[in-house]
Amino acid sequence: MRFATRILIGVAAATSVAIAAPAAASATTTTAASAASSSYDSWGSYHSSDGTARANGSVVVHQKKYKDGHWKTFWVKKKVCWEKNGDLKCKWVPKKVKKHVWEWKHIDTYTVHANLHNKKWWGKNDCAWATFKIVEHDGSTHFERYKNCHKFPKHFSFSGKDAEHISVNVSRGNEWSPKGWHSGWESVYHAAS
Repeated sequence: MRFATRILIGVAAATSVAIAAPAAASATTTTAASAASSSYDSWGSYHSSDGTARANGSVVVHQKKYKDGHWKTFWVKKKVCWEKNGDLKCKWVPKKVKKHVWEWKHIDTYTVHANLHNKKWWGKNDCAWATFKIVEHDGSTHFERYKNCHKFPKHFSFSGKDAEHISVNVSRGNEWSPKGWHSGWESVYHAAS
């Protein structure tokens, strides 16, 4: 009897170790995967075509991972049995089952820092302009515009999320809008594929 009890205790201990080891491994994976990563890159200097406006700066990108849960439909085979003329008949039929599943997703947030220099702060078209074009992963595009009509550099920053590409066009203009001498679109940030 003692021998049988020892065998049962040994089997129980081995089972608990076998169950605990994968659980500990998955807990480690979850913790590591939830950590955020970040990157820093400088960009510029980019000049207007007449050389009197200049922009440069940096972009900081933070990648945060999160767990997203949603319902997913699976088809499973279910055995259905019935009695016919005293005999038991069975067949496998497909059945729709909904299960809640989890998956890891990530979101990228960015902050663009910039310095806008104005070498000609007098006369007509006395302002330096920096127009940023932000293209998101879903294809939507929006713009950020900044001006400097003074002698000293102007510092500014803006933030957002899920940018695939950010570019800047440096130009000259008046107090209300850019008028010309465009640099063309220059790259500030491009998401890793």
